Amino acid sequence: MTDLEAQLNTWRNRLEDHLDQALPGEDDEPRALHAAMRYSTLDGGKRLRACLVYLTGNALGAPAEELDAPAAAVELIHAYSLVHDDLPCMDDDDLRRGKPSCHKAWDEPTAMLVGDALQSLAFELLAASRHSRAAEMVHVLARASGSLGMAGGQALDLGAVGRTLNLGQLRQMHALKTGALIGAAVELGALAAETDEAATLAALRNYAAAIGLGFQIRDDILDIEGDTDTLGKQTGSDAELDKPTYPSLLGLQGAKQAARQARDEAIESLNTLDIDTRQLSALADYVTNRIY
Repeated sequence: MTDLEAQLNTWRNRLEDHLDQALPGEDDEPRALHAAMRYSTLDGGKRLRACLVYLTGNALGAPAEELDAPAAAVELIHAYSLVHDDLPCMDDDDLRRGKPSCHKAWDEPTAMLVGDALQSLAFELLAASRHSRAAEMVHVLARASGSLGMAGGQALDLGAVGRTLNLGQLRQMHALKTGALIGAAVELGALAAETDEAATLAALRNYAAAIGLGFQIRDDILDIEGDTDTLGKQTGSDAELDKPTYPSLLGLQGAKQAARQARDEAIESLNTLDIDTRQLSALADYVTNRIY
């Protein structure tokens, strides 16, 4: 196990404990809703966004306890988005993280409410944290989640099915759908560390934009080269839904080269920072070479 993998596992375990405490218990009414919320959030996923909060904040000197609420909040937003994305009215996926999607394990109305409740809980955690920058954190996460971020990117994605996009349009779509929340995670870590240095924030934003791009390109590649058991979700769905992807525009080898370039740009963005960025650099490599 590499140093990065060991550290990621430490942060994932810490996050899991925090989420377990933050989510309502299965015995609390309404029981079905709370059980579905826990099912959709706990025990699964790469936890990339939460780990970015921890890694960024830790590099900037923030205590771990100051990072728990923003890490959990960004993960709850991500979990809600996956529940809604899997619905028949969206991407219509029956498998998520190696188990039935929320709407298959329960039903569509419950899945809708799960997403709504997870989103609300995310902002509740930030507001209740009493961190001196809590209001700014709420603003950053809300903007990244809404029509100028993740939700807007999903709208563009749905509208792109069956259409031909150019590379600029594809990058814009994924900068919102995938990149906005990744960028928010890095910014939340910086806010938790009470970082105001403009050059530091600019470098971190450039880093986040690059790994967000690399993450999405790798996702597109894995939809072709990966297998369902390893990924925990159905492969080949992009082609089946006739979605524009980086391999469809650049070819498979061109997409792999673009992912490597995104990784290099992310690492280069960190070189101006006077902090220990080794784990953030290692994460950029992990994101663009992962197998799930």
